[in-house]
Amino acid sequence: AGEPLGFWDAVVGGRSVGTPGTPRLLEVLHANHGRTPWADLFQPAIALAEDGFPVGMRLAGTLAGARGAALAQSATAADYFFPGGAALAAGDRVQNPAFAETLRALAADGADAFYAGPLAEAIVAAVTSHPTNPGLLALDDLAAYQVIERPAVCLPYRAYEVCGMGPPSSGGLTVGQMLGLLEHFDMASLGPSDADAWHLFAEAGALAFADRNRYMADADFVRMPQGLLDPAYLTIRAQAIDLDATLPRPVAPGNPPWREAAAWSDDASQERPGTSHIAIIDGEGNALSMTTTIESAFGSTLMVGGFLLNNELTDFSFSPEVDGRPVANRVEPGKRPRSSMAPTIVFDADGGVRLVVGSPGGSRIIAYVARVVVSVLDWGFDIQTAISQPNVADRNGAIDLEDATEITALAPALEARGHEVSLRDLNSGLHGIEVLPDGTLRGGADPRREGTVHGD
Repeated sequence: AGEPLGFWDAVVGGRSVGTPGTPRLLEVLHANHGRTPWADLFQPAIALAEDGFPVGMRLAGTLAGARGAALAQSATAADYFFPGGAALAAGDRVQNPAFAETLRALAADGADAFYAGPLAEAIVAAVTSHPTNPGLLALDDLAAYQVIERPAVCLPYRAYEVCGMGPPSSGGLTVGQMLGLLEHFDMASLGPSDADAWHLFAEAGALAFADRNRYMADADFVRMPQGLLDPAYLTIRAQAIDLDATLPRPVAPGNPPWREAAAWSDDASQERPGTSHIAIIDGEGNALSMTTTIESAFGSTLMVGGFLLNNELTDFSFSPEVDGRPVANRVEPGKRPRSSMAPTIVFDADGGVRLVVGSPGGSRIIAYVARVVVSVLDWGFDIQTAISQPNVADRNGAIDLEDATEITALAPALEARGHEVSLRDLNSGLHGIEVLPDGTLRGGADPRREGTVHGD
């Protein structure tokens, strides 16, 4: 009963903190695929936490903004980010001895050091004792956390196979839907300076997001339509796209081949871009595309053991039902919230890796990743050029064009087709690697953030 909290009212404090999964995931991955001794993996990060690192422009700028003001009120984080009451400035050297101790515990005792014992007790205490917005996270929640291995979501695009992360992330399915819709159009002949290309990209985004918001959630709790990437279904959806006119927004979700398609209501929950991505290909050709997140830039603003606790529970819908129908992404015990993370690997016709890519950026991650795939596979850009090109996103509303870039010149042509154009700071953090025909690896890092490319 009652009204849902406002988004930022829910974020700050313990109420928004979900059970972290990354420590256990990394342990499982290492057990299955790792060669370097587990404890050795932590030593560079421990040294960095102890010796310190210079504060970058992006962190300093964020601390100076509205999110920094909220962080300054956090009893657990203010001393770290606002030493002596003043925000960290670009170039300041900051150390994190508490995090070094956390890493030492993980190195010595594995992920059990996180999910039980003193660190787990400190996490639960911080969540449940918040003075204005306490949460319900319990030691049993941490102890019970398990990694669930799920199949990748894959579909053909041109002569390639594009694979991504399935539910509870909406990223793989929604990127897949966008590409499956664009498969029906000759994007290669249009090119990135043609308004038609971005009109098609926006229409594909609107159609895909309509299905995302209706159907996608944790498949362990919600029966997911099996036909969202069905070629016949996507062909029908693509036929709605008109090169000369925009579909009225918001576009209605489709009716994929599934008898319960009408059972759910749409979810308009927000996502914040407090996320990171890494793309790796090792000397043996093993490929990793990994996106991690604490949801907002500083998560819940609670800090324990030298690290910030997430606000992942705000990825759930704040309303369990709309107009009498349940929302697929509603809160339920033990359920994982829907995300838009879209770690992606593209394979060539022989099954070899062609491209590894992903990004932070909230729900716009989906558009950022789809744009890079089109830029590389359709337009022939190298990975760095593809990443550096202006961003465009349509989440079933206005078409967002990256402000202060050449893409804004296309705004009049897009408006003439009926688009509502919004010029925005589309701050992706794309990282990618492409594999050339001779096996050469070529990396790309987003100039919008502080990413980098390394290779041996």
